[in-house]
Amino acid sequence: MQLSTQWLAQLPLTGIQHVNAVSGGDINAAFAIQTTTQRYFLKVQPHRGAAFFTHEVDGFNRLGAVVTTPKVLASGTINGDGYLLLNWLDMGVGSQYDLGQAVARVHQQHAPQFGLDHDFLVGKIPKYNHWQSNWATFYVEQRLDVLVKLAQRQGYWSPDREQAYHRLRQAILSDSYMQMVQPSLLHGDLWSGNVGFTADGTPLLIDPDVFYGDRAMDLAMTTIFGGFDSDFYRGYADRYPLAPGMRERLPRYQLYYLLAHLNLFGESYGPAVDRLLKTA
Repeated sequence: MQLSTQWLAQLPLTGIQHVNAVSGGDINAAFAIQTTTQRYFLKVQPHRGAAFFTHEVDGFNRLGAVVTTPKVLASGTINGDGYLLLNWLDMGVGSQYDLGQAVARVHQQHAPQFGLDHDFLVGKIPKYNHWQSNWATFYVEQRLDVLVKLAQRQGYWSPDREQAYHRLRQAILSDSYMQMVQPSLLHGDLWSGNVGFTADGTPLLIDPDVFYGDRAMDLAMTTIFGGFDSDFYRGYADRYPLAPGMRERLPRYQLYYLLAHLNLFGESYGPAVDRLLKTA
């Protein structure tokens, strides 16, 4: 995506000198903007309007109250394109122990119920967040069922998967552990690409997809693709010890993320989904 001079002139910035495309994931176009005084990070969602970034802004506001995140400077619509302007943060290295402590601080932010005050339906994976008092109901109906139905529509489902999922679904709904879960603020997409450290070593969280749920969901995501070592989990547990039974249920939450990848990237994730359907 190219940003015209006319497009850039509508940003709440002055003295723009350079604009360079940078890595910003597979969803948004991303740019580094250098003005006469400082540098900025810009995300653009072509033809989607400001609403696309409303959920992310809310996430930054919630996470930023307790940990370091990029600061939201502006968001809106320019020529039909949604944009999100953030301060630029130079990256460095830091302690996985400190990162674990930072994630634990996020999870220590609680709500009366599970969910969020808005849905996020404009992404590739819809998130139905209406409030629930029962965590098992929320997780099954507003997370797993949604992805199963999407997989059915895309031809990634089978009678064997349906049978295994029905068994697991009933087990989740009847699991007494699910009745004891306290709603925690979740990052929502806690893989290694969404964490890092500022130049001075401060832990940093980016690209949030927040809602209030079982903190084990975030921890499950950290176990799928790597990037988190034993110091991370030690730091986390020292600040917010794991609840009894939480570790054993991580595979049930790994299933959600692997179902999402099945829907996004296809049958290459099928064997991992089948394994979790049978063993979680």
